[in-house]
Amino acid sequence: MSTLNITIGDAPELALERFVTTFDSALKGDTVEPFFSIGFDNMSQFGAVFTPKRWELVEALKTFGPVTIYALAKQLGRHYANVHKDVTALCEWLVIEKDEDNKVFVPWDEIDVRWPLLKQVA
Repeated sequence: MSTLNITIGDAPELALERFVTTFDSALKGDTVEPFFSIGFDNMSQFGAVFTPKRWELVEALKTFGPVTIYALAKQLGRHYANVHKDVTALCEWLVIEKDEDNKVFVPWDEIDVRWPLLKQVA
């Protein structure tokens, strides 16, 4: 199963630590499981990229399979220009991709969003 891991508010050191561990394992010849992730500094940044309409688009694409942007706009009952803008943004964040026929699709079986809440100091 392919999973896109999205983290919000993780310290950059955690990603670097994961990279070093994975790199060390690869150097030793160990099998390394692919790990795909993107990160956001805060919930505001995440919310600017993942609007409710964009989540709807991702879910629809997973249901329909690869389709043209035009067909996707028709299925969603939305204006082509708005869907095109959302597709472009989601492609930039690697959430969706285009195939050789210029159809868009979701390459992930699962998207795991993790937002660790910071502990408040008393």
